[in-house]
Amino acid sequence: MSIILVIWGFLLISLMAIGGYFMFRKFLKRLPKEDGKSIMDWEEHYLEETRHKWKDEEKEFLEELVSPVPELFRDVARQRIASKIGELSINKQENIIQRSTVIEGYIIATPKRDHKFLRKKLKEKSIDTTPYEPLFQQSKDNYDFDWREKYQK
Repeated sequence: MSIILVIWGFLLISLMAIGGYFMFRKFLKRLPKEDGKSIMDWEEHYLEETRHKWKDEEKEFLEELVSPVPELFRDVARQRIASKIGELSINKQENIIQRSTVIEGYIIATPKRDHKFLRKKLKEKSIDTTPYEPLFQQSKDNYDFDWREKYQK
């Protein structure tokens, strides 16, 4: 009986620690930066500013790209990626969000481990990845054995 209590206690503490970790991350994203807006405020700003620029094709393409994300985190991932796409669209002064902007925003907003899926999806759709190679190479979380040397270059 005492072993069950120990396992139950360990399970509860572990789950609370995991939940606390994610809550703390969200809390840090809500803290205002030097400009008075938080990371999440900027994400919401870019989404609202570019909501009218999205065509149905690009929305569907974004849905395909975020499909491998677990359902629990998919909304958060979609918001983060869409806000980065919106930011790029504003910087490029586009009237309508283009597929190339969706691809660039996805590359910039996601960690390197997710780029493998993007390359596979682009290959399925016969989209050339050559123009996007510099963006793929800029990822900071490249865990090759000589990553420090590549990052400093």
